[in-house]
Amino acid sequence: MPRPALELADIFRLYGPAYRQAHDLPLHQLKLMQAIETCRTAAMGGHVEQCGQCEFTRISYNSCRNRHCPKCQSLARAKWLEQRKAELLPVEYFHVVFTLPEQIAAIAFQNKAVLYSILFQVTAQTLLTIARDPQHLGAEIGFFCVLHTWGQNLHHHPHLHCVIPGGGVSSDYERWIGCRPGFFLPVRVLSRLFRRLFLEALEKASQDNRLQFFSNLEPLRDPRAFAQYLDPVREAEWVVYAKPPFGGPEQALEYVGRYTHRVALSNDRLISMEEDQVSFRWKDYRHEHKQKHKIMTLAADEFIRRFLLHALPPGFQRIRYYGLFANTHRRDAITLCRKLLLAPVSDVFDLLPCPAHDYRDLYEALTGQSLRRCPKCGVGAMIIIEVLARRQSHVPATLDSS
Repeated sequence: MPRPALELADIFRLYGPAYRQAHDLPLHQLKLMQAIETCRTAAMGGHVEQCGQCEFTRISYNSCRNRHCPKCQSLARAKWLEQRKAELLPVEYFHVVFTLPEQIAAIAFQNKAVLYSILFQVTAQTLLTIARDPQHLGAEIGFFCVLHTWGQNLHHHPHLHCVIPGGGVSSDYERWIGCRPGFFLPVRVLSRLFRRLFLEALEKASQDNRLQFFSNLEPLRDPRAFAQYLDPVREAEWVVYAKPPFGGPEQALEYVGRYTHRVALSNDRLISMEEDQVSFRWKDYRHEHKQKHKIMTLAADEFIRRFLLHALPPGFQRIRYYGLFANTHRRDAITLCRKLLLAPVSDVFDLLPCPAHDYRDLYEALTGQSLRRCPKCGVGAMIIIEVLARRQSHVPATLDSS
């Protein structure tokens, strides 16, 4: 693919040094900026290849592989989707979104690891509980959730995308129970339980002194002020949105592939950077009947600040699997589901690509196209003739490694 006219790396290289000088950033954000700035440059090292037929030569630099880098997610997404193909069930799939209210999102901004973990835990508990209820589905279900923390304008907007097959297995694991066509679970029931469970978990975290409050939220260190702060959201309707069901499992994967490895802002949305300002495209979803495409222009410092809002805590898993799809027994559970659905089960997991030795093997396994063939003559093989060492990197020291 041709290089975009403007990349996030260009913005970070130009405005990043001054931003780091003006702000005391945590270590993981400093590393994120450095990774994006140096991705696929000489600083990362690489190799020189030459065609054995026509002697065409090219230099390939290494990727940073940072999960927040917009250039490093395409291959990871393709690999993930290929793995999920082996797990598809021949049923309707549903897409349910759980969103935190603005007041709770403000607390999450200062307590990302704690609140995001609660969001995953409570969302899973809500779906599993309502699905098991005989008044609704009466079945054990499986699903995966993907955390997003942004809106189109890069503001902090934490929410979970959940992709769920339309049904589950009975409590005795002897039969498949399908949901009604086009309808999974009642969103109002999901919303009420989600609200109650989340507030209970949040209050428990406060009682256990696992929350920190700074700036305008500092008064919430007082338990009474904390309780009063939560009063408005106890009665408010929390947003749980069930999107229209997918047409089938393949459509579900194609659609959710846009969500799994997405970063806060992709390079193709960038328009320009000039006079210390950055412009990018965004969609205004406040219009009910159509998505209105707009252009937003921010000061470079504000643009960088908004992007860094969405740097996840180190080691935090943003894709998680629950119920029948939990990692410990997913393979056996999917095999059972396929048997109950009278679907083929033999060798279903052979669809998974073999472990690749390097990115070229993986790319060829997933796309059928070879990066080893000469792009000029189309006949010769590209042979590595020199390895370029990675330059020693230096991340500015910081006392805050949170």
